[in-house]
Parts: sequence; C-alpha cells; structure tokens
Amino acid sequence: MIDRMIGRRTFLTGIAGAGALALAGCGSDDKPAPPKAPTATTSTTPTTINPKVASTVATGLNVPWGIAFLASGAAYVSQRDDGSLLRIDPDGTVTPLGGVDGADAATSEGGLMGIALDPDDESVLYAYMSTRSDDRLVRLAVTGDAVGKPEPLITGVRSAANHHGGRLVFDDSGHLFLAIGDGAVPDDAQDKGSLNGTILRLDKEGKPASGNPFGNEVWSYGHRNVEGLAFDADGRLWASEFGQDAFDELNLIQKGGNYGWPQVEGTSDDPDFVTPKVTWHTDECSPAGIAITRSTAFMAGLRGECVWMIPLDGESAGKPVRLFEGEYGRIRDVVVAPDESLWVSTSNTDSRGRPDDKDDRILRVTL
Repeated sequence: MIDRMIGRRTFLTGIAGAGALALAGCGSDDKPAPPKAPTATTSTTPTTINPKVASTVATGLNVPWGIAFLASGAAYVSQRDDGSLLRIDPDGTVTPLGGVDGADAATSEGGLMGIALDPDDESVLYAYMSTRSDDRLVRLAVTGDAVGKPEPLITGVRSAANHHGGRLVFDDSGHLFLAIGDGAVPDDAQDKGSLNGTILRLDKEGKPASGNPFGNEVWSYGHRNVEGLAFDADGRLWASEFGQDAFDELNLIQKGGNYGWPQVEGTSDDPDFVTPKVTWHTDECSPAGIAITRSTAFMAGLRGECVWMIPLDGESAGKPVRLFEGEYGRIRDVVVAPDESLWVSTSNTDSRGRPDDKDDRILRVTL
C-alpha cells in the first residue's frame, strides 16, 4: 500500500497571482459567461451517426458517477453522494450491492466516484473515493449481490471540497489509469512528485507501472480537474478537463506531458505545454465522462446540459456537435455498452441541477 501525504509546493515561475486564483466548484458552473469560444460551434452532425435516446435504463438514482460493464451487458454503477454500488441489468433491474465503507460525501463533490472492472476478473472492481480525511484508490470484491470491504491501494491523496478528478480506465495491457484533481491547490499540478493534478499509470496493486516517465506513479501532469478518460481504437488516451474561468478542454494525453495548469488554461503556443485538441468556454460545457466509438468522442456536459459529439481523426479532433441540449439536465457520464449503444447518466441530484421525479437516470442511446 502506498501511503502518501501530499503537501503544497510553491511554484515560483508561474503567472502572477496563480496561488490566489478564485477556485470555482465543478468547473466554474456558476461563473459569469466570458465571450464565446470559436472552437465549439457547429450545427452539422456526421451523416454516419444518428444518436437517439432509445430508452431509459433506470430512474431514481443518486448521482450515478461511474459505470463499469460486465460481459453479460449488466453494469456496476457507483452512486457518488450515498457512497453505494448498484448492479443494473440490461432489462433495467436495479440491484443494490451495498455501501462502500468509508466513502464520504461530506465535501461538496466527493464520495464514491470512478470505477473500473479488472479486465481479467469480473469479481474485482477498482474505485476512487473520498473519505473524511483523504482521497484514495481502493480495490473491491463483488460477490453475488454484495460488495466487500475496500482494500486500500493508494491513500493520503489530498482532498478538498472540489477538484477530486476520480476517473479510472484500464488499457489493453492491464495498466490502470487514474485521474486526480489538483485538490484546490493549483501549484501542485506542476509538481511531478505530487499526485494531485495528474493522471497516474499504475499496476493492479496501485504501484507505479513499469516505463512511467518520472519513476513514480505520474504519467502526465499540469491538470486542474480531469473527470473523463477514454481510449480510442488505436490505444490513444483522451481526457476531458474542467477549466476555471476561461476554457474547458479535450486533451490527447502524452507520456510525460505537461498540460499547463495553472500557468495555462486553454490553448498555448508555449512548447513546454501540451495544447488541447478542443476547447469550450466554461459557461457552455463543464466536461465529465467521455466514451469513444466509431472514431467519435462522446463527452458529458454538466453545465452545458448536453452530450458533446466530437469527430476524431487520428490525433486530431473536429468541431463538436451538441446533442440532447437541455432535454435531460446535467450529464455526468457516457460509456460504451457491450451492444455498442451508449449509456448516459444524468447528474441532477448533485445539488446543482433541477431534478424531476425520474432523476437521476441512465439513458440508452443508439447510434
């Protein structure tokens, strides 16, 4: 087990006043709108994809944050605020599996967050969660209709009211990637020895994977708050990232890449920083989970209250298209199901939305 207490590091070469940035919860959802960004404007959808909401899989959920599919087509779903795990079958049957010990939503955006199924054992689930003292990566055994006690793998990650990150994804080689937010201390994102403000690459024991660029867990750094991770068909890792006052981002993740926060928000011509493939102003997006299929990224928009459809061409991204705008409220996650449909979860019961009697829900979208 790695037990690391993450301390603040003062970054001396940043922009003036970076340490005094006024942090906004969940990607500046309530900030005044700046001028519109030119990179997220189009009304033309690709002719080969016609997304439609085919059905509602489940209703009455509590901030369904992460979705992990089993081969059967059923899925484990994490409920952020009450710290519990569900299994939802393809026919919509919801089976509570119990709470995850220690998961705590006392902070405004914490609780039970991202989950990922062990690619070699469907009875083993990895989860990222906040407790009353820290954020941590844990391993869970799921037996029958019950979830076991969490086994800590990484503990002591600095927690805060917001900027937890929390998304998990395995690559084809069995490496686990974990996004961790800056924990409301922006300067730490530029410290390659800090876990906050990074994307980690780990083995199944939570240890640094062989070949990592800095000899520790860190794969990339300079991140503010990544809540979406997905691989494309060629094994490239893409990440969605909340901005503060200016730009939200879709990034292509490079080994050892510095993504600029807090020195840069949005695009940059500084060769020391990796520039985003797409940006949105923070008033129209607040990006969360992403899924990639058919050379297209589908990205959840919280404040944007939509799913963004973004065509991908190798390492390039085209102009985004807004789907289901305002129809279902805040969107938290998008995942590709075994039948190649998308499961899309809402996030209207997270204290920022306007829930109705069906919220939160999971929708099935056909392409």
